[in-house]
Amino acid sequence: MRTQVAIIGAGPSGLLLGQLLHKAGIDAVIIERQSGDYVLGRIRAGVLEQVTIDLLDEAGVGQRMHQEGMVHGGFDMLFKGERHRIDLNGLTGGKNVMVYGQTEVTRDLMDARQAAGLTTIYEAGNVSVHGFDTKKPRVRYEKDGQAHEIECDFIAGCDGFHGVCRASVPESAITEYEKVYPFGWLGVLADTPPVHHELIYVNSTRGFALCSQRSATRSRYYLQVPLTDKVEAWSDDAFWNELRLRLDAGGREHLVTGPAIEKSVAPLRSFVAEPMRFGRMFLAGDAAHIVPPTGAKGLNLAASDVKYLSSALIEFYAEKSEAGIDTYSERCLRRVWRAERFSWWFTSLMHNFPENGPIGQKLQDAELDYLVHSEAGARSVAENYVGLPLDFGS
Repeated sequence: MRTQVAIIGAGPSGLLLGQLLHKAGIDAVIIERQSGDYVLGRIRAGVLEQVTIDLLDEAGVGQRMHQEGMVHGGFDMLFKGERHRIDLNGLTGGKNVMVYGQTEVTRDLMDARQAAGLTTIYEAGNVSVHGFDTKKPRVRYEKDGQAHEIECDFIAGCDGFHGVCRASVPESAITEYEKVYPFGWLGVLADTPPVHHELIYVNSTRGFALCSQRSATRSRYYLQVPLTDKVEAWSDDAFWNELRLRLDAGGREHLVTGPAIEKSVAPLRSFVAEPMRFGRMFLAGDAAHIVPPTGAKGLNLAASDVKYLSSALIEFYAEKSEAGIDTYSERCLRRVWRAERFSWWFTSLMHNFPENGPIGQKLQDAELDYLVHSEAGARSVAENYVGLPLDFGS
């Protein structure tokens, strides 16, 4: 098989890249090791920055998002038993975020790809990448007992943290930076109305909590827990009881509980791999970087990578220019590190770090008090939360 761009990974970043290339008349094949149902079954984040919203519109898949997504113009920060609202819209000149589940984004992109009759190879085994340091890269995989090879001009590694693309780069050619946090997030998805119409980020002496949502009837809640905790040790009742203890009186009053339809413990890490281009192979999304979910940056960073990459590839085919390709890694990483900084800072601010002792909690309280009573401090939070522009500071 021959194609212009071979995309490894059919998550939202791979599908979005494929859609943008298709609209520009560039042929791309997507190779995914899991089934389509498995990809859709992943429970992920659901807060979209304006940049991501605009990009989904550009790709022609934003209609259902605008119909069903929930526009949020702010969020609450709860500490020392009191809530304070960060006015995203007012502090950023009218910018908002959209609450729309990553599963729904993936579904919209899958439907668009299927409607256009584009090739996606699911359940591809033993995927491997070859010759990406030459002008004739290749992707090999097995399907239904048969070996296959795809010749292409470029390989896009959208295959996640554990994918084959980054793992195929020689160790001498890549530098990895990582911070692993000493706790995880216990998450529960429930078909119950949200406790509040906007998100609530909670700093309490018992640990962090987040009250989020997927729709007016589906809620997503998280608790900071030790990394050693197993999901089986947390009954639904135990989860709801602990959440109540971390909320304020108003939150406890409005909390509607119900059976969990999904429950999991996720570790938190900050991770960046540099560079993000290796000859004719590019890394995008979780293949190149991971952020703690506190700042809601994971999917949004993947989308900005895809914007830079699709623009570079479109420029290459339309204008025979490699300028965008040559600057892809640098442009991505500048935005990546800004998002990594914000996610690390917000995580450090909102979570309980017992090893920091009583002074650590006092310093957190002081910084939170400053942020919510300083327009400059609140604006800094808001600007980062809604997402910095793609050309910020360039």
